[in-house]
Amino acid sequence: MKKILLPIILISSYICAQAPAGYYDGTIGLTGYALKSKLHDIISERMINWHYDDLKMLYGQTDLDIYYDHDVSNTQYLLDIYSEIPSGPDSYEYTVDQMAAGVGAEGQGYNREHMMPQSTFSTSSSISDYPMYSDLNFIIPVDGFINQRRSNYPYGIGNNTNHYIFSNTSRVSNAAIPNYPYTGRVYEPINEFKGDIARSLLYFAVRYEGKLGSFNTAYTTSANLTPATDQCPLDGTEERAVDLAYIAMLKQWNTADPVSQRETDRNNAVYAIQKNRNPFIDHPEWIDMIWSENPDNIAPAAPGSLVSTQQNAYFVNLSWTASPDSDVLGYRVYMNGSTTPVAVTKGTSVSIDHLSPSTTYTFTVKAFDKAYLESPFSNTLTASTTASDSYAPDLMITKYISGTNTEFIKNNALEIVNKTGHEVNLNNYRINIQFRNSSSGAYYSGDTYELEGKVGNNETFVILNPKGTLSCYTTGQAKFATASDPMMYAGGNYVELAYNKTVTVDAIGTKFTTNNNGNVSLYRKTTINQPTSTFSIGEWDSYPSNYCQNLGGTLSATELIADNKEFIIYPNPVDDHLYVNGETEKVKTAQIIDLSGKVIYTEKYPFRNKKSISVQGIPTGIYFLKLDEKAHQFIKK
Repeated sequence: MKKILLPIILISSYICAQAPAGYYDGTIGLTGYALKSKLHDIISERMINWHYDDLKMLYGQTDLDIYYDHDVSNTQYLLDIYSEIPSGPDSYEYTVDQMAAGVGAEGQGYNREHMMPQSTFSTSSSISDYPMYSDLNFIIPVDGFINQRRSNYPYGIGNNTNHYIFSNTSRVSNAAIPNYPYTGRVYEPINEFKGDIARSLLYFAVRYEGKLGSFNTAYTTSANLTPATDQCPLDGTEERAVDLAYIAMLKQWNTADPVSQRETDRNNAVYAIQKNRNPFIDHPEWIDMIWSENPDNIAPAAPGSLVSTQQNAYFVNLSWTASPDSDVLGYRVYMNGSTTPVAVTKGTSVSIDHLSPSTTYTFTVKAFDKAYLESPFSNTLTASTTASDSYAPDLMITKYISGTNTEFIKNNALEIVNKTGHEVNLNNYRINIQFRNSSSGAYYSGDTYELEGKVGNNETFVILNPKGTLSCYTTGQAKFATASDPMMYAGGNYVELAYNKTVTVDAIGTKFTTNNNGNVSLYRKTTINQPTSTFSIGEWDSYPSNYCQNLGGTLSATELIADNKEFIIYPNPVDDHLYVNGETEKVKTAQIIDLSGKVIYTEKYPFRNKKSISVQGIPTGIYFLKLDEKAHQFIKK
């Protein structure tokens, strides 16, 4: 379709539509992988994750074609970047209701297209993994026929061997990406949308840092595939994320096809729905700033003085001195001679958990740098776990709310607490669910929801269905908000917290049977101090449907009132940003707490690159700013 000039009112809103003030706090002065990691923290902090089935109607808010020859106030048609013809009439168009599965030709229906193929991150062909599965920032409506021919092929530059040429001249061809070893097929979009695709793929690389190493990559997808024949541009690293030759092509696409009004408007619409943004639409220059590292070819020196600072029944704490090299990205910890690291960290200390009591283990550490060269091993440490301790062996579910459950309201919530005695990395945890086929009676696993980030010892967090209307808790307070399968449970479902995909940590209900936990809220008895893989109703107190008290944990007044002169906070009362003077670099956690003791905001290492806490969006009132174990009262104007 031919481009048209938008009315002045839309142009004005476009110019004013920016990321909310303070959204990118902490990024000033950062470059390279440090900037990428900071952006990951920002765009992952408050993402609301919707169900895959919700995307169909959400496209009516994010992807209507108001950019070419449609009436911008009355269009019903979706913008499909796989079939859009910028210079003239399109061959066909779709409304949101014309989604189709199997199609035999162009123009017969659209699909929901994962721009980073679903096979990259899915657990199996039958189970899809949220939040990736429904992330609107890289899932778009496109023609079903073209989508099926694109298959799992990467986007790329093609040569003259064409397998398909589509109605808008996009094509599937053999790869001709400079310096990239892949020689299979690629899908090459038209120039109009190459920048859009580059920015979407690199959003994925930032958003899912911390999980990328567990995804399928050009080096791990299959034992009988090589980088020359495989299909995924991810290289298995967390920071660099993508093969540098492929990055070079995406950089070119980003420059040659600048951010369009369509992308900016879509970014704002997705933010309204998901509460996170694609930073490369707001700041396309960040692509060059991040992927600008110029590492040397010298491996770093080994870290030193590896010691165990604490031994318990199920975990040991390790610490070591840093490698002296300035380009070190992080450290890999190896256990019992394995060639696969048991932990990877950017710091110089870590808790190694999921150990067995009364058992001896050996550990050693290697540093790795920006070229992903490894140092020699540190010294080898031998450490033994104790026979028992007072800590829980793993995370545990402490509240299960099964409330009003209709097509539009899902009052479901899970509360999980960490009583393990150490900080826990959540990237290896997920919530699984089991369904029953009403026709055959067979039980099957639903899609899964993967947790992420870290949770401190004695910290409680909540997973909430964003379609809920619970009286005591809101989506903005929850650490995780998802309408994925596991949080669509009803009383008959089995729901579990799992580690390493399939190891049951804690469970609500029993597998392969119809449970009876509908219209009930279950609160773990205070006498229960550890999880169990076998559900027992005797461990729980039962309350009515929608019962919601103290969800997310509360803090007592005595914990909040502290005579604390270590920090000075100002201004007070405050409008937008609360500044803190003192040794803020030592603060691990900042929390904003209301007068009832409810935690309404949490930020890890808040003063790494800034001196303030954003209080925008917090209602007028009196609050406490809790910095680790000390709290200050302030007034939000």
